[in-house]
Amino acid sequence: MQFTEYDQDQILAQGVSLDQIDQQINHFVQGFPYLNVIKAATIGDGIVRVNEDQIPTYIHRFDEAAHQRELVKFVPASGAATRMFKSLFAALDSKSDKSVDEVFARLQDFAFYEDLKAAMAAKGQDLEKAVAENDRKTVLKFILTDEGLDYGSLPKGLLKFHRYADGPRTPVEEHLIEGAAYANSDGLVKIHFTVSPEHRSRFEKLIDEQKADYEAWLGVTFDISFSEQKKSTDTISVNPDNSPFRNADRDGQPGSLLFRPAGHGALIENLNDIDADIVFIKNIDNVVPDEIKEPTITYKKVLAAVLLDAQQQIARLQGLLEGSEVSDGYLAEADELFRRTLYTLPPEGFDKLSKAEKLDYYRRKLDRPVRVCGMVKNVGEPGGGPFWAKNQDGSVSLQVVESAQIDLTNAGQKAIFDEATHFNPVDLVCGLKDNHGKKYDLPAYRDPQTGFITAKSKDGKDLKAQELPGLWNGAMADWNTIFVEVPLITFNPVKTVNDLLRKEHQPMEE
Repeated sequence: MQFTEYDQDQILAQGVSLDQIDQQINHFVQGFPYLNVIKAATIGDGIVRVNEDQIPTYIHRFDEAAHQRELVKFVPASGAATRMFKSLFAALDSKSDKSVDEVFARLQDFAFYEDLKAAMAAKGQDLEKAVAENDRKTVLKFILTDEGLDYGSLPKGLLKFHRYADGPRTPVEEHLIEGAAYANSDGLVKIHFTVSPEHRSRFEKLIDEQKADYEAWLGVTFDISFSEQKKSTDTISVNPDNSPFRNADRDGQPGSLLFRPAGHGALIENLNDIDADIVFIKNIDNVVPDEIKEPTITYKKVLAAVLLDAQQQIARLQGLLEGSEVSDGYLAEADELFRRTLYTLPPEGFDKLSKAEKLDYYRRKLDRPVRVCGMVKNVGEPGGGPFWAKNQDGSVSLQVVESAQIDLTNAGQKAIFDEATHFNPVDLVCGLKDNHGKKYDLPAYRDPQTGFITAKSKDGKDLKAQELPGLWNGAMADWNTIFVEVPLITFNPVKTVNDLLRKEHQPMEE
């Protein structure tokens, strides 16, 4: 691909190389290969079900270790709430539906009701009167636009989600409370939010206003940090014919290249900047009121304990396989660990390899980041599913797979996809360091052949955009992976404003 000097300056300022741009454009031309899924991971065949009587032991295991580990809770929080209010925006254009009727019928059940009332009063409007007169457009404007709460353009993390006797809380505040319960190392609670640049100051303001009160209440010290998706992870956009898409921003000259954020997979770079032994990852909108937080706290500790046990077994085997003289018995132990605990099967023909080649394979596979992923029963929610999939080196391991990664026109692959019983609700506990305490370089463990091509438009012109491998699928494809079933109650996302009216997000009956 030929680029002008002006283009090359722009590309370098973006923090990427010309080779990377050529690679991205080649992905547009060639497409991304589908993942070859072998079978769905199910209970007893890739997904671990923890017995109830084991839970106290797991919790004790984690609580004991937490004192010696650096813990961080990592919360992707940059997403705007625009899609959450899709039905309300449609109602502004007089396209109402039953979900909008429910919003108005239960307006007082929203945690932002008093804020809405005050915002309208400040402009000489009466909320109750507007509702009584069915003046929905006025109310919607005060909910969605900067005339009032501006919820239509704010990120979810800053919206009032839950009502309490002492006042409403945002998801950010719920994550502070939750984090204090498990991401707590001797009273220090580190939480990292990834945010968009335009909203960072609002997040910082909220933390500045609330942090001291929560520290006093919970008896902890919070270390809150923020980062933004890096410009260098943005990907180039192209026209339908795969030529670079250009903005119309220079008189008589070709416009500048258009770069777009490459989805949540780009956050692997942010995660890579975190210096911690154990990182808990959870989406900003998956929070619940205090009354039902306990299962989430319990299973976060269970997942972390499973991670610690796996790391201990890995470190032990690495020690056994270090020397120049390694017994066949130790190789058999390695095989057992991969099959029974790390759920990784060797490539075809592995038995015919020499002892040295087998040893090299086991050493390489052991020396990787570790993640334990919570899996809930599939109840029709979109999300990555748990599958056994074939890797580029011929091995088979557990992967979190999105539907777009599977060739659903292939009857066999479609049948396997339909057999999935669980999915990952972005519930991960990650070990980022090796057995000597050295940090792994996380981008080195992603699958560059995993990604998505999407159709977009700008200024009325069609374009194609490219997303990097998702954070919990392609971006972590070459990690040692364990799936553990967690209860459905631990997954309560807020995808639409009406989700806030579900009983899980409402105060419990007195």
